[in-house]
Amino acid sequence: MEVLTQLASFPSHQKTVLTIGTFDGLHLGHQKILKTVCAEAKQRGLVSVLLTFHPHPRRVLFPDEPLGLIQTQEEKLTRLRALGLDHVVVLNFNEAFAQQTAAQFVEEILIKGLNAQSVIIGYDHQFGHDRQGNLAFLRNYEAAGAFEVKEIPVEQIDAVYISSSKIRKAIEQGQIATANAYLGQPYQVSGFVSRGLQNGRSIGFPTANVKLTESEKMLPADGVYAVSSEFEGQTLYGMMNIGWRPTIKEAKVERKIEVHFFDFQSDIYEAYLALCLHERMRSEHRFENLEALKAQLKKDELAVRAYFKRLSTSEF
Repeated sequence: MEVLTQLASFPSHQKTVLTIGTFDGLHLGHQKILKTVCAEAKQRGLVSVLLTFHPHPRRVLFPDEPLGLIQTQEEKLTRLRALGLDHVVVLNFNEAFAQQTAAQFVEEILIKGLNAQSVIIGYDHQFGHDRQGNLAFLRNYEAAGAFEVKEIPVEQIDAVYISSSKIRKAIEQGQIATANAYLGQPYQVSGFVSRGLQNGRSIGFPTANVKLTESEKMLPADGVYAVSSEFEGQTLYGMMNIGWRPTIKEAKVERKIEVHFFDFQSDIYEAYLALCLHERMRSEHRFENLEALKAQLKKDELAVRAYFKRLSTSEF
């Protein structure tokens, strides 16, 4: 898969089957559209393309509203590489871009820039200034012979209607299993490991403090989660706490992400971790002292190990 960030870099002599969208979360509905694009391109001997945007349009159009990204750009591109697309074209979304009319978007980008032969979109897709463009608008170009248009109706995307807003709600409420079912994969949070106060090490549960790479990445409800991560060719399993650490007295109180990996001793400071969240085990609590916290962490470890054992016949 080739990622292009300039429309001029696209080999416009190549005829394409494409779709358009931010595709935040790449949920099962998005995957249905992309698989349809890839299948048609392969059948017709054309090139499959996703036209997407960065930053997220809502960041530009509604800068004062919280964004709550389901995926960072890096997480999205990593996931897209597994779906079989030939090209992902990532255009810079700014105020000037947002002012384009739907006609300018279609004629300059889809037809002239990407040589679209077939445009496949979800049932509710809109584009262009003031969202003037939609399925009916594209049908006018189809009637004029510019390209074919195919709609993926809601019932084909999913019987329960998957949407990014549903996923955000599930994440916000800590319903990770529900969010994962919509996404078709575990929800991820990613960042670099920074050095903390090492309170966990003092009670036998050393933790990696993870600083997010994207400040607008959506975090789930505070609590303890069963997590896994790939690191240097091995799969690590462990438990993660998201929250304010109410048992620990600190001069600076802030929301933190801390991960304790089972049976793992290596130094991972400054390493990049992509953490897969599998299940929320409990909410965050304040304990009377560190000994009480340690006792609960032992229970959490047993519960998380048992959870992963149910998912796999392998021991870890």
